[in-house]
Amino acid sequence: MAKQPVNPGAESSIETVDETKARLAGTSTGKGQPTPSRRVQEAANKRPLVPDDRKLAAKQQRAKSAEAREKARLGMAAGEDKYLPVRERGPQKKFARDYIDARFNVGEFMIPVMFAVILLTFFPDPSVQTYGILALWAFFLVAIVDCVVLGFILTKKVEAKFPGKAEKVRWYAAMRALQLRVMRLPKPQVKRGQYPA
Repeated sequence: MAKQPVNPGAESSIETVDETKARLAGTSTGKGQPTPSRRVQEAANKRPLVPDDRKLAAKQQRAKSAEAREKARLGMAAGEDKYLPVRERGPQKKFARDYIDARFNVGEFMIPVMFAVILLTFFPDPSVQTYGILALWAFFLVAIVDCVVLGFILTKKVEAKFPGKAEKVRWYAAMRALQLRVMRLPKPQVKRGQYPA
């Protein structure tokens, strides 16, 4: 009398001939290979410190550096805080920049005036040269007075907008006000007359 299985509804744990052939052929379902050890995975991810093709590596590095520099240049021109130098960062400096860029500054025309005076020195008449130099000195004086007035006005506005945390912005304001508008960095973000609130 043959023995009956203990659990007649259970599946047999013995594999069939077809399953054995598939397993031996490597076409069984599943991943088909053992999980690689950590050492094998780390070795596959390692890259040499010195690449085989140094010229190609240098070219790739130059391309990456150029891309990063271009991104930083565009970010600085747009006034993004993370790309600005430390002296240009912060909401107070941004407020000062916007106020200066919205204002008409006498000092921003210093370079064109100096160029005109240089041209006047080529005239053979000494009186024209003298008047040109005097006009230049008068312009310097007006530009300095304008920068001093700007410093006082801007300091009051910064203290009103940022009470208790106001930085000194007079020198920063004067240096920006003496530059031509098109040469300023970061680039002006406001139009003339568009003063910050």
